[in-house]
Amino acid sequence: MRITRALSASLLMLGLAVAPAAADSSPSPSASTDGGAPTEAGTSFRTATEIEQGQTATANGSAGDYLYWSFPADAGQRPTVKATVKLPETHAAETWQIDVYDGLRRRQACQYGAQTRTAAADTASVELACVLRTVRAWSEPWANDPLPGTYYVRLTAVGLTTADLGLPVETELRVDSKDIGGSAAVDGSLAEPLVPGVAVTSEAGEDGASGSAVLSSIEPDDGWSSGWWSDRWVWTALGGVLAALAGVGGYSLTRGSGRPSRVPPGA
Repeated sequence: MRITRALSASLLMLGLAVAPAAADSSPSPSASTDGGAPTEAGTSFRTATEIEQGQTATANGSAGDYLYWSFPADAGQRPTVKATVKLPETHAAETWQIDVYDGLRRRQACQYGAQTRTAAADTASVELACVLRTVRAWSEPWANDPLPGTYYVRLTAVGLTTADLGLPVETELRVDSKDIGGSAAVDGSLAEPLVPGVAVTSEAGEDGASGSAVLSSIEPDDGWSSGWWSDRWVWTALGGVLAALAGVGGYSLTRGSGRPSRVPPGA
């Protein structure tokens, strides 16, 4: 419990790297269709377009722009971010890159996937992918482990020629997750997920006033997990039952047929 409180205090002292967002009341530039899928991307962390996992977000932009999206990821999930960039008919060789940041705006490394790819001249499109590490329910304050909360995706072209700057592009982004389960469970959980505005909300709750996260309106469909339950408990209970049955069986095999006879041999 002390470890959890210490980690929570450390995260609040850091301000979750989103405290400046409290002063920025400008809404995210997300524009959604009737189906709910966003059709625009943000231009910074503060204006990142919020998307749900399983949605395919689209956006029009220009080569050289920074495009931002954000999505929620909970403990035990292994997110996979995929992006497709449709390029104009005529262009020089372009290198596109996708970066993923956690709720503290720390860049998260990809386990595997084509995070950076170069499209040859006049190539119609380029596809990128980034498979993150499994999100942990708890971690040491100094570690760079992915933690539950909001994740930011930044898509941009690097090393563009002057002639290609400003050329129109069409982008698609989709995030899916694989539930890893109890094999990734840890003993502990965060007091709050790392979402924008959580520090403001926590301070308002302590003061008795109502508060709401400034930019965090997305969360997993079934809510944020508490961090203590996982299927590891099921396997632990099953292992205990099997151990008890093995003990009973071993005793039955070794105890013999009963007490020996009191009649002396040959009587």
